[in-house]
Amino acid sequence: MFKKILIANRGEIACRVIETAQPMGVDCVAVHSDVDARAKHVAMADEAVSLGGAAPAESYLRGDAIIDAALAVGAEAIHPGYGFLSENPEFVDAVEAAGLVFIGPSSSAIRAMGLKDAAKALMVEAGVPVVPGYHGDNQDAAFLAEEAARIGYPVMIKAVAGGGGKGMRIVEAASDFAEALASAQGEAMTGFGNADVLIEKFIQNPRHIEIQVFGDGTNAVHLFERDCSLQRRHQKVLEEAPAPGMTEEVREAMGQAAVRAAEAIGYKGAGTVEFIVDGSDGLRADRFWFMEMNTRLQVEHPVTEAITGVDLVEWQLRVVSGEPIPMAQEDLTITGHSFEARLYAEDANNNFLPAIGRISHLMFSEGCRADSGVRAGDEISPFYDPMVAKLITHGATREIALAKMRRALGETELAGTVTNLGFLAKLAAHEGFSKGDVDTGLIARDYEALIEAQGVTASLVAQAALFAILPSLTKESGFSLWGALRQSFELPQGDEVFAVATEVYSPSQITVHALGESFEFSKASGVWSVGGKAVYAHAFQGQEITVFAAQSVAFQILDPLDRQTDADAAGNSVAAPMPGVVKALFVSQGDTVQKGDRLAILEAMKMEHALLAGMDGVVSEVPCSEGAQVNAGDVLILMEEGAV
Repeated sequence: MFKKILIANRGEIACRVIETAQPMGVDCVAVHSDVDARAKHVAMADEAVSLGGAAPAESYLRGDAIIDAALAVGAEAIHPGYGFLSENPEFVDAVEAAGLVFIGPSSSAIRAMGLKDAAKALMVEAGVPVVPGYHGDNQDAAFLAEEAARIGYPVMIKAVAGGGGKGMRIVEAASDFAEALASAQGEAMTGFGNADVLIEKFIQNPRHIEIQVFGDGTNAVHLFERDCSLQRRHQKVLEEAPAPGMTEEVREAMGQAAVRAAEAIGYKGAGTVEFIVDGSDGLRADRFWFMEMNTRLQVEHPVTEAITGVDLVEWQLRVVSGEPIPMAQEDLTITGHSFEARLYAEDANNNFLPAIGRISHLMFSEGCRADSGVRAGDEISPFYDPMVAKLITHGATREIALAKMRRALGETELAGTVTNLGFLAKLAAHEGFSKGDVDTGLIARDYEALIEAQGVTASLVAQAALFAILPSLTKESGFSLWGALRQSFELPQGDEVFAVATEVYSPSQITVHALGESFEFSKASGVWSVGGKAVYAHAFQGQEITVFAAQSVAFQILDPLDRQTDADAAGNSVAAPMPGVVKALFVSQGDTVQKGDRLAILEAMKMEHALLAGMDGVVSEVPCSEGAQVNAGDVLILMEEGAV
């Protein structure tokens, strides 16, 4: 076993590796950018080395600097985590050339599966079923359009070097193909430096089921399946294991296909073989097809660990050290059911736009496993993936595990940035999903219902008002011989403003009037209660109060004298919703546009975001240029009303 390893990653995956390696007696070295100098993974590690910079290209993608760091501290091996350099065969070659061990598969295995078209040709040879499509080298737009017509619409355009939903487009009709192809190729070039795409038949009732495999370079075993069908923008949101409706016959067929795929490339370590499954007639052994193989540990690996009792990171360390695979196929079994929810700093109501901000308060439920790379006080940076945590639950049955997930989501407290916590809670409570009726289109079909505001109750507003005035109270303030101290003020929340009134009778007795109702709060033994129940937990950040009820709701505390209207907020400007780079501009001064027209593309958080016109009008000014780095709120395009 190694004495010291370097982890070439950040965030929750670096923390995850450390949590397994240190108890095994392995010292862990962290690397970090300037932005991450005080990050959680740095604090957990035995040593840390600065890579400098901020953006990944300046830090975590600097393979030479990472290798130099490993050599300098005397590390014997490098664990890549997932993302960044984890599937970069040139990095693997460089690691091994430096005399270090790469904790993962060989560079040849990564290359074999790195390009989707070549991988599928290899899978055909190995007897693994693949989706009908075109995976060749001819990238002529007219030729690809002909192939799409031959396959039959709808089709899926995929970047051959892609992942994470980037460079991927669904095309429903031939008339939409050219625009979708250009868009996919542009995003693929930006994300991967390779604009090549493949065309596949789009499965109408698809499920995304993947098989966890583990190999020793010659032989492999599978650790059963995960269902990752709940996706938004082709990115996974909520995963589970085992898959709903799975039969032993189909599990055996998919498992053996995945093992054949791994053994065909001499795979060593943890990997995932992903299949697209036609769920229109239940799960059948002749209705699944190979999509791709991820030659690394996966984000969702904890659900497999939960149902098998296997620590996959421990297996990685042991097998790459020369030990055999710890368990034979016949010894691996499934116990119970597990779910994983990905908690992101993102705005589900705004097409899941990534968010930034400093986390002022963070507390996870005791009823779940929480894999997180951030703590209260940490900042969600625009430079990296905005994941806050993965919440994992396990139970004897699917129903129990899902009930635990609902409770875990409801008990999670997070303030300081926009998150998808409420969205996840609604998804976990979705009637169809609760029954096991899952497919990759569920979120898109029910998106409006999943983001619908639950409505702020009078009790919630009243409690926010109570919390707002408590910091200003002293033992002497709030009451007198002449009666209660009364105060009226407003609490903005989102697009609404709530008028409230408080009556302070004593430091432990306060009445709050909100939305036509009155609430009497009292404090005993240091705990405030209303109606015989303790008040909700809450957190302050500046002039904002977040109340943690069934949903987390943030209210603003505003001085009435500071309130002013914004006469310019009428949709006349298009601003950057977050820090990023102006990838493309489609309009110039004097152009006429219609509401909904695409004006620009902002590249941020490793994704491209289209900025659309919010009104009919004329472009009066474009105070930015292509390639410009902009901050959140910077005005990119100014418009004025006019004839179109």
